Amino acid sequence: MTEQARNPLHGVTLEMMLNALVAHFDWPELGRQVPLRCFVSDPSVASSLKFLRKTPWARAKVESLYLFMLREQARAQRELPSRPGAAARS
Repeated sequence: MTEQARNPLHGVTLEMMLNALVAHFDWPELGRQVPLRCFVSDPSVASSLKFLRKTPWARAKVESLYLFMLREQARAQRELPSRPGAAARS
């Protein structure tokens, strides 16, 4: 368990990743970020999961975008408390 403690993908299913990405980006932006037909043409979670489970390179792109999204969300959370104070000092 200790070797997985720092792995942000540990315990996250592909379906959880895809749902989080769709909630964050929505399908059109997700299709621009990762140009896959399953995200652009009549997208659905079920069809995308089917494709991603069979296509390792596409899954790697989705995992990479998911990790990027997590980093951006963490950075935004760290910046939230400092913004009001910084604006008040200016």
